[in-house]
This record gives sequence, C-alpha cells and structure tokens, in this order.
Amino acid sequence: MAAYDKADLERRMAGSIESLKGDLSGLRTGRASTSLLDPVTVEVYGAQMPLNQVATVSVPEPRMISVQVWDKMNVGPCDKAIRSAGLGLNPIVDGTTLRLPIPDLTEERRKELAKLAGKYAEDARIAARNVRRDGMDSLKTDEKKGVYSEDERKKLETEVQKLTDKTIGEIDAAATVKEKEILGK
Repeated sequence: MAAYDKADLERRMAGSIESLKGDLSGLRTGRASTSLLDPVTVEVYGAQMPLNQVATVSVPEPRMISVQVWDKMNVGPCDKAIRSAGLGLNPIVDGTTLRLPIPDLTEERRKELAKLAGKYAEDARIAARNVRRDGMDSLKTDEKKGVYSEDERKKLETEVQKLTDKTIGEIDAAATVKEKEILGK
C-alpha cells in the first residue's frame, strides 16, 4: 500500500464529483440540452462511435434538439441509435437533419429521474468514502512503519475526514440542485 498522499486523495474525491456531474448532466429535465445525447453511440463504418463524432448536435430552441448528420448514409443508424437509447425521444427525419422535440415530463417520469439522480449521488458518496478509507488505511500503515507518530496520524485523519465531509457536501448540493430542476421546483 502506498504512503499517505493528500494530493492523490483530493484528486480522487474531485473525480467522484466530476463523475457525478457528468451522470447528472445526462438526466433529462424537460429542457433541451446537447449533453442529453452524450451517452448515445451509433454503429457506423463497422464501429461504435459517439453521436457527436458523426453529427453536429445543437439546441435551436428550448424544447428542440437538432442533429445535423454529416454523411447521409448515417442518418438511419443515428435515428435508430437515438430511438433505442432509452431517452424517450422520437427523432423526426428531415433530409440529413434529425429534429428531436423534447416532450413534457410526466410527474411519474420526473419522480423516476429524481430517484435516479439520488442513486447517482449515493454512488458518488460511496466513492468518496472509499477514498477516505484508503487514506485512513495508508495512514495506519505509515504509522506502523514509523513514518508518522500517533498524534500526527490522528491530525492527518482529521484532515482526511474534513476533505471527505467537504466532498460529500458538494455531492449533496449538486444532487439537490438537479432534483429541484427535474421536479420543476
């Protein structure tokens, strides 16, 4: 096990927040957003490619996403990929452009999405706690090796706990904002 490295713990905890923000940005809130299509992959040229590598995704109006496919041979696969992505979107094909009207969310769907946001936040909290555990374990190992005295270890453990509390606070704040956005409050 590696020696205690505060910078590494901070980086890994920040990573759990970034990962959460990425997950949350993919949740639909009833408003059009290009990030909604980030998880969509299209099978073209014999390979799976992200949609944004075969088309230009834009938001011309608040309740519409426009997907301008570069190669007209890929319009069908793009249409199919968006329909099968489980986003509840039905593209309207217009030449090489796919128009995606964003339907209103039902109350039931809003609650499902809010629950999903909560699940993402819990996964991020677990990741942050795992980082804390790794930090605490390396501190105990370092103390046994004589790198730190018991007092130094306890002081550093307090630092690790403060970092964990701060990270979990940020995770909770991001999840709360997203849940309010989804529920339209």
